[in-house]
Amino acid sequence: MKAMMKILVAAVLVLAAQTGFAQSKADRLVGVYHATEEGKESKIRFTREADGTYKGQIFWLKNATNPDGSPKYDLKNKDEKLRKVRADQVVVVWGVRYNEAENEWAGGRVYNPASGKNYNCTISFEEDGKTLRVKGSWGPVSISRYWKKLE
Repeated sequence: MKAMMKILVAAVLVLAAQTGFAQSKADRLVGVYHATEEGKESKIRFTREADGTYKGQIFWLKNATNPDGSPKYDLKNKDEKLRKVRADQVVVVWGVRYNEAENEWAGGRVYNPASGKNYNCTISFEEDGKTLRVKGSWGPVSISRYWKKLE
């Protein structure tokens, strides 16, 4: 009976260690990134949501105000409620999950504030481990953007 209990405890510990390792790999995405898109500079913070997915949200935008000093808003968003979100607070990636077999985050969406459109999203790190490849796809067409990890 003691031997069986030791084996059970060892199996639980191994499983917990593997799960923790996979989670730590997935959490590499968490952090702050610098992006330059269509001449606009921003900083995006990735966080892990309670459901295990990841979200990227702009928290700094160069030229976030209009010439009169009023804030810019996400006016091109197809969702009218989201048009009231300040441009320096827009969620640009949501719903991605880590796929350990592919070493990428996928299954979510990426939003382009310049066009107001969102796309299927796949995210991976380049070989340097500091450059994030954010790929948006619509059918057979895809485009990739590269964001630098700051922290």
